[in-house]
Amino acid sequence: MSNESLSEAREPSNLKVAEDLFQQGLERYKAGEDAASLIPLYKEITDRQPKVGSGWTCLSWLYLLNNQAQEAVKAAKQAVKLSPEDPQARINLAIALLETGQKGVREQVEAAQNWLMLLSDLRQEIEENFAEGARRRPNWEALEKVRKWVLEG
Repeated sequence: MSNESLSEAREPSNLKVAEDLFQQGLERYKAGEDAASLIPLYKEITDRQPKVGSGWTCLSWLYLLNNQAQEAVKAAKQAVKLSPEDPQARINLAIALLETGQKGVREQVEAAQNWLMLLSDLRQEIEENFAEGARRRPNWEALEKVRKWVLEG
């Protein structure tokens, strides 16, 4: 084995580093850390693993919580592209599109509803995410509209 191979073997893979960062970010978020301070971490995660939808979904959510809807649209579009079956990615995109006055909200809401019917075990998590969003960003009109559309039809 060459020295280069030995050093590569000792260094954690990009995937492992990104997974560790992702878990740290989730723990920090659950502990109540502000969205603005977590955005750089999730940018790093998406830089390290640009083809993993969950990082983009979290980044778009953090942008939304931080009133950065334009950035949220870009991140949420990437999340939906990579993970079209993820209802949270669809919800984030719907909220971001609504906040920026763009078209396509209904398509994302309907897709989220369809995926929640197929993946009913995710419904509680989605409901909790809506509640968390309302707690972290009070009087968030776009969130409440999308919540009603997705969960109440």
